[in-house]
Amino acid sequence: MIGGVGSGEWGMGSGEWGVGSSVFFGDLAIILGLNFLSITMKKSSAAAVHRSLLSRWLGLGLGLLMLVGCLLISVSLGAADIDLGTIWRSLIAFDGSTPHLIITTVRLPRVLISLIVGAALGVAGALTQGLSRNALADPGILGITEGATFAVVATTFLTGSASVQVYTWVAFGGGAIAAIAVYTLGSVGRSGMTPLKLILAGTVLTYLMASITTGILILNQRTLEEIRFWLAGSVAGRDVNILLAVLPYVCIGLVLAFGIGRQITALTLGEEVAQGLGLRTGWVKAIASIVVVLLAGSSVALAGPIGFVGLVIPHMVRFWVGVDYRWILPYSAIWGAALLSIADLVARLVIRPQELPVGIMMAILGAPFFVYLARSKVAKGVS
Repeated sequence: MIGGVGSGEWGMGSGEWGVGSSVFFGDLAIILGLNFLSITMKKSSAAAVHRSLLSRWLGLGLGLLMLVGCLLISVSLGAADIDLGTIWRSLIAFDGSTPHLIITTVRLPRVLISLIVGAALGVAGALTQGLSRNALADPGILGITEGATFAVVATTFLTGSASVQVYTWVAFGGGAIAAIAVYTLGSVGRSGMTPLKLILAGTVLTYLMASITTGILILNQRTLEEIRFWLAGSVAGRDVNILLAVLPYVCIGLVLAFGIGRQITALTLGEEVAQGLGLRTGWVKAIASIVVVLLAGSSVALAGPIGFVGLVIPHMVRFWVGVDYRWILPYSAIWGAALLSIADLVARLVIRPQELPVGIMMAILGAPFFVYLARSKVAKGVS
């Protein structure tokens, strides 16, 4: 009897051990499976990040090749078409012939200026949108371009003519004063600075500066004759010396812009979030504002007021690279350069042998996009 009971207890104990062991091994299998799944997900995530980086670098390389293609096509096409062989010979064995003179003194400087101005405006527009967290912002809409234009026109009115260096610094000053005025007006009120108030302040200042500029031109026919084509936004008639005088400021602006891409990305998350991440938002905003003025002012000094490049390009770029400004800014430089060079080419060909200023062509291309963007933002309730 006792032995029977003992064996029953022993049997029950072994049953409990069997149940416990099965639970143990089941939990172990779940843990091992979860660890394997976690490792697999980490590897796949790392592979996805690697593929994303690779595709972005590949995109930059293809963009640079596209710029070379734009340069060659823009130099070869015009009032008189020139073949690629002649272009190559003009660069390595210049002989002073008419085609070689056209290439080296007219078309090549024009194309290079359109590429530089397009890159500067694209980056300035992306920075302006990142600073204001406003998808409708660009240096033209916020009055910076018009402020620089007014300063150049006023200088021409007062002095008659000036060097490119003087015009460049005057454009910097006018753009900086306009930027300060817009941000000050956009910050008035209890709600502080909002995207809608920035747009309204920029629009008001733009119309004010444009009215004063028009008044100066009406009162002084000489000033109008000197800068009439420039006012419409044009890269025609510029030589290499003008480009070389302004190029250092553009290069400084681009280098600074590429250097603060990470900080601008953090700033787009919001002021408090950026400060929580240890970002000195005041310094970042100040540096970014200086860069915008440098790039927009240089563009105005080179080619006059050209709008919509800084508005359109950042939106095109975000479809490819997302919201990381470390990639948005270099992509904006490449695509801005390509867009303006293509727009200038179309402006030369559309009524050949006559031509349109590239600023008018960009307005034709960019105005519908701005209307579409404004309507979409209003429909989403973005203010």
